Amino acid sequence: MNETLNYQSGFGNHFASEAVPGALPIGQNSPQRAPKGLYAELLSGTAFTAPRHENRRTWLYRRQPSVLCGEYRPEPHAWWKTGAKDGVPLPPNPLRWLPFPQPNEPQDFVQAIRTLALNGDADAQVGMAAHVFHANRSMERRALVNADGEMLVVPQQGRLRVTTELGVLEVAPGEVLLLPRGLAFKVALPDGAARGYIAENYGAPFRLPELGPIGSNGLANPRDFLAPVAAYEQGAGEYEIVKRYGGALYRAQAKASPFNVVAWHGNLCPLKYDTRHFMTIGSISFDHPDPSIFTVLTSPSDTPGTANCDFVIFPPRWMVAENTFRPPWYHRNFMSEFMGLVYGQYDAKPEGFKPGGASLHNSMVPHGPDTEAFDKASSAELAPHKLDNTLAFMFESRWRFHPTEFALKVAVLDPNYADCWAGLQDRFQP
Repeated sequence: MNETLNYQSGFGNHFASEAVPGALPIGQNSPQRAPKGLYAELLSGTAFTAPRHENRRTWLYRRQPSVLCGEYRPEPHAWWKTGAKDGVPLPPNPLRWLPFPQPNEPQDFVQAIRTLALNGDADAQVGMAAHVFHANRSMERRALVNADGEMLVVPQQGRLRVTTELGVLEVAPGEVLLLPRGLAFKVALPDGAARGYIAENYGAPFRLPELGPIGSNGLANPRDFLAPVAAYEQGAGEYEIVKRYGGALYRAQAKASPFNVVAWHGNLCPLKYDTRHFMTIGSISFDHPDPSIFTVLTSPSDTPGTANCDFVIFPPRWMVAENTFRPPWYHRNFMSEFMGLVYGQYDAKPEGFKPGGASLHNSMVPHGPDTEAFDKASSAELAPHKLDNTLAFMFESRWRFHPTEFALKVAVLDPNYADCWAGLQDRFQP
């Protein structure tokens, strides 16, 4: 690539970028002859008639259009599942997984994806899937196009250098990457093996949540989301294109690189976000606030205020509430929660929940602090205290998650998870 890691900032902005001066047409999207002998191509992320403030699209000016691709043939993948139909019936039990180990065999980002829990239907454009990955090989002349949904990638171990049609982004643990539906990309591993989590969103595209009474400032700021600048791959030769389509993978041989976009403009683009820029809101009087105040991105459903998927983080923050049990209380939620830990300790499960692990608490499944966390929080001195060096997250959905067969049989499934509450005694004193 003729690239450097330069970025443009903003969420929902209309960006314009060119790797060669004069490659971007001015005043017209598709002139009879595009500049520099390029081809104009439109990538639409919403329906043409979506309201203007929701419409997402990008014009690409490329050396060859993406129609130049060979016939697609099935590409087997035993572990990447799509939609509730691929799940397994589950009693209303909480689930937890220990950190996933490095694979024994070489596998790139696509081969490394393992689905743990999922809901909805990609064809109906509703729901999501929660995946983990542990890759140890870079994608070379091989690219992935996900036509089923956008992908929110949460690295947990090792950097990812992601080449997209619109440019290159590098993300490290503590940052997240949003890849639009239908955009070609490949993943290189500059630090060697890398591990992390993925939310595959079949529903409405992720957006920033409304702030309501919080006001005009707080949570994630649009300016902290970074888009790439235009960059194109110059080497010749065939490329393998892997497409996720209707819950299956297909493979085709293209005669040229899909990363041949010399210029582009639009508001549909990959974005990276550093969670250290999140402006945390919390209680400064008493009681533990709802986790919705930690929402970074939301995919709304057809019911206002009830998300298809929320991406929620629990970053470093000060705890100052008086006369308050400071960890999350015991609760049963309407929403279903898939949770992961990027680094540090999670305050409600200080020892049992490890970085690289995951947990699942479906709708109306009770959960909360383990015995150790309860005892500590119940007797702690309530002075101002900072939770530091920690980053947990949730993929939260209105739809019940269905675990996969892999998730229920993998060796790192914790069979004794529920024992963490066994020490909670009856302390009633009438």
